[in-house]
Amino acid sequence: MTHLTVLHVGAGHPKNGAPLPAGFRPTEWKELRLDIDPANEPNILGSMLDMSALAAESVDAVYSAHNIEHIYAHEVPLMLKECLRVLKADGFLVVTCPDLQTVAQLVVEDKLTDTAYQSPAGPITPLDILYGYRPAIAQGNHFMAHKCGFTLKSLTAALQAACFQTITGKRRIQGLDLWVVASKGVMSETEMRELAGKWLTG
Repeated sequence: MTHLTVLHVGAGHPKNGAPLPAGFRPTEWKELRLDIDPANEPNILGSMLDMSALAAESVDAVYSAHNIEHIYAHEVPLMLKECLRVLKADGFLVVTCPDLQTVAQLVVEDKLTDTAYQSPAGPITPLDILYGYRPAIAQGNHFMAHKCGFTLKSLTAALQAACFQTITGKRRIQGLDLWVVASKGVMSETEMRELAGKWLTG
């Protein structure tokens, strides 16, 4: 059986990194892991700003979970252009990141350093979501700092500017995050609804 290939950007370590969403079933998808940290034992060592190790139109999907906020705003177009370049003509991107609208509401409620949720690494506060997980940064992992952020509107606009053709997304209020699916080629509403249904749940 021929598997589809998903490029997992900023995958982390195989043992404790962010898992792929259930939509990328291992019976159908082969995971190709890209990470900037050699300690995470990636298939491809490199930056999401330079995926030159990958040929153009070589993967069926790109999955980016909580790493687009780790680059500067002026670098976002480059990262998205790289995602677009490596995708096949019928490929798509799934991207998730913090929802600054929800986080801002917690700040307005004066909960900047209150626990917003518990992660495997420990409690996460709105301050961590805005600027990066402080304990990891304190240990010298400076690439964990957050350098930009998004609302659903601004992330959609960035994807449109990068020439993704069909885009849909949602805010997960309880998860404090955004989930967006964007296709390289034009999709009908029915096709996008079916595709998004695999990832924009919960």
